[in-house]
Amino acid sequence: MSAQPEYTPAPAAAYAPAPGAPAELLAQLRADRRAQRWVPAFEEEWTAALEESRRSFSLTALYEVVQVWQARLASAPAVDAFVASGCDESGFVGMAELRGRRR
Repeated sequence: MSAQPEYTPAPAAAYAPAPGAPAELLAQLRADRRAQRWVPAFEEEWTAALEESRRSFSLTALYEVVQVWQARLASAPAVDAFVASGCDESGFVGMAELRGRRR
């Protein structure tokens, strides 16, 4: 008789948000100044993740949507500070143009 279980438990997700995390995240998105763009984008991604989770019987897609949007909210102040500093890189040079210059 072995002390090891006869089955291998499924690995736990690297991060499992709290059950109320999506609702809290949506409330934060609605309070943000970017709400007009971000709320519809979040809702679209969340709906797609729900459909994926129904098909695959996996919560991974839902976790990923929550993680990505939490990261966007967390990094938004740093992005705002970068743009406000005058280091806006909206006038970048495209890679195709750089490649063309080399030839």
